[in-house]
Amino acid sequence: MTHDIFGQDTSLTAGAALNDWNAVQLGILSHSASTAQHLAAVLQSAPRFALGHAIKGLSLLMLGRSELVPSAREALRDALACYEAALPRERKYVDALGSWLQGQPSRAVSQMEEVLARWPQDSLAMKLSHGIRFILGDAKGMRGSLERVLPAYAPDHPGHGYLLGCHAFALEETGEYERAATAGRQALWTAPDDAWGLHAVAHVHDMTGNARAGLEWLEGREGAWAHCNNFRYHVWWHKALMYLDLGQMDQALALYDTKVRSDKTDDYRDISNATSLLMRLELEGVSVGDRWEELAELCAQRTEDGSLMFADLHYLMALVGHRPEEAHRLVQRIHADGRSPQTEAQTRMASPGCAAADGLEAFGEGNYAAAFAHLCAARPTMQLAGGSHAQRDVFERITIDAGLRAGRLDEIETLLDDRRRLRGGTEDNYSLARRELIAEARNPPAPTSVPAE
Repeated sequence: MTHDIFGQDTSLTAGAALNDWNAVQLGILSHSASTAQHLAAVLQSAPRFALGHAIKGLSLLMLGRSELVPSAREALRDALACYEAALPRERKYVDALGSWLQGQPSRAVSQMEEVLARWPQDSLAMKLSHGIRFILGDAKGMRGSLERVLPAYAPDHPGHGYLLGCHAFALEETGEYERAATAGRQALWTAPDDAWGLHAVAHVHDMTGNARAGLEWLEGREGAWAHCNNFRYHVWWHKALMYLDLGQMDQALALYDTKVRSDKTDDYRDISNATSLLMRLELEGVSVGDRWEELAELCAQRTEDGSLMFADLHYLMALVGHRPEEAHRLVQRIHADGRSPQTEAQTRMASPGCAAADGLEAFGEGNYAAAFAHLCAARPTMQLAGGSHAQRDVFERITIDAGLRAGRLDEIETLLDDRRRLRGGTEDNYSLARRELIAEARNPPAPTSVPAE
């Protein structure tokens, strides 16, 4: 029996295929741009490697695109064709792919947890459980999973640094900011290409309102994310947010053009980076020129997708105010999915999706009272849309600004207090500026008297 880089039994026997498989696993952990090439090489040299086919299918589903589902089904078919030759651990991955294709990604998570219960040092299962939980908005589950397997990892385990990076992010998402920053730094010391751990520390700086320290953290560490797939755009997005919080809008826009949106893809993760950054800039009164146009053109083609609530809401953000007909079509489709949910994704369309979509559409129409009401209705379950606190904060900002424009000052103050509690008692410049607007609205300056001639 041969073993992979993490010490797990594998049904692979050829040395070249095993080397490529190890590269696939390390690539998934480090978000490497070369991962797909290594996986293709594995499947070419070992076409009956069920786990390889399962990872191909799971990776396609994580892209959140309905047109890739048939390819994921083909990967499941190929995996099932060699299921009997697979090891028990490898079969669990195939089962997880089948569960997600049945519309039950949470069951796929459970199957990854079954792997970890028996093989806690399987870093690939650790990362997949973490990643799917992230898509589902399950921060507590992310943290619990990681803390169950942490004791099994010796410092010299090849996956230890990446495990620390995932733990750092889970700690940040559950409000343990100081511990998260420490774990993220340890992750990067252990695995210098752990972009996820590096970005977890960036999240800490975002959530604690310390943009200047965040820029210092990222400065000079570009090598930790230069090797990445499109995740590198997300790290640049974090840097742009830091510039925005410091009022350096030109720098934020320059990063948008040269890094965040340097490739005009319609990957939902790239779209979410772009739309949320432009929306934040516009809420601060910055003119973004014609940058919405290319996003709206791409998002108009995604109105019928329905793979992920998180993706749909960011597509909608690009359409409201720019393509009202397509925006309304997307809102109607979200409502249709929510009325008769057959998958977990559609359940999230019902809540928080419908209320959030109605709120974004109303905001784009300038109906701020309705936007505030709908977005407030979505707030209690907004985490189910997936993503991180920092990513979902754009919806919180739209809610707050809608309330301000609708004159709901007392309620907005309560939201700002909630936001401050989430951020460990600290406030960023966005929040401080809104409190100033509330104070001005309550105590308008006395009119200047005009001296009599």
